[in-house]
Amino acid sequence: MNDPTSAVDPGLVLDLLEAFRRSKTMFAAVELGVFDALEAGPKSLGELAGAIGASTDGLERLVDACVGLRLLDWADGRYANAPAAATYLTKSSPRRLTGYIRYSNDAMWKLWANLEDAVREGTHRWKQTYGWDGPIFSHFFRTEEAKREFLMGMHGFGLISSPHVVAAFDLGRFERLVDLGGATGHLVIAACERYQDLRGVIFDLPDALPLASEIVAASSVADRIEIVGGDFFVDSLPEGDLYSLGRILHDWTEEKCVALLGRIYERLPAGGAVLIAEKLLLDDKSGPRWAQMQSLNMLTCTEGKERTLSEYVGLLRGVGFKDVEGRRTDAPLDAVLARK
Repeated sequence: MNDPTSAVDPGLVLDLLEAFRRSKTMFAAVELGVFDALEAGPKSLGELAGAIGASTDGLERLVDACVGLRLLDWADGRYANAPAAATYLTKSSPRRLTGYIRYSNDAMWKLWANLEDAVREGTHRWKQTYGWDGPIFSHFFRTEEAKREFLMGMHGFGLISSPHVVAAFDLGRFERLVDLGGATGHLVIAACERYQDLRGVIFDLPDALPLASEIVAASSVADRIEIVGGDFFVDSLPEGDLYSLGRILHDWTEEKCVALLGRIYERLPAGGAVLIAEKLLLDDKSGPRWAQMQSLNMLTCTEGKERTLSEYVGLLRGVGFKDVEGRRTDAPLDAVLARK
């Protein structure tokens, strides 16, 4: 008698079984400095092993795997960075994601090891994994170098998404954009580059401001951007007719989101708006995968989650906003615009 399950392709399960190994291969290569060592040019296995202080046997397996993942090229007995690695995985690249990758390797990897308990209890895993509740910056970013590298990783992420977010709607009628939790200023810079009459404000905690000042000063729109320190839950918000929240609301509970959106609503003039940059789940939550995985990530390490457009509509209308509209992009973040 034939077993009907024998015809089911095991490829999906086998791919997922191996998936974490691919991530860890990239994480390890970044942490060991493989891509930085190849930045000056191709190296043989022996030269590369000497440069990073690794065994030739172990390193050969790692770099050959990176070739298979298309992070490295191999020719004439020498390894070289592929374009993706040169752009996103080297410390000197302005578009690097290495800070976020190292945080994923050092912090989130361990939090995800306790995903089962996060699902059972519905809470983050900081206490279980590290013995404390947070915040992350005081524990993981004790040095200025570590803090800068993490922020630059988030900056690289923002460079991928922010141009798409500010182009999702016509923002040309607004005069002053205030980006709350604006970090390095990638969203404000992208908006000011696209809309020639727009002025911008980066509003974030004081620790983030020195790097923001450096990046803004190097941009072509520095004369139209201000940088202001403060806590958006506590301090008075700078004046503006458009506020933005990029990867902010997914960190927080509904109650805290309502509190923050309510503060924005009260500060806005009539006709003003809030622009939200998050990856939107489909209304039935069947995808996209990026949002589903990020929502699980939020479960392990924050109070928040990813949401559907309908859920954002509920939050926004609950504090008074009207004309809520969402736009999906081809980037890691989508956009929601709500008008007062």
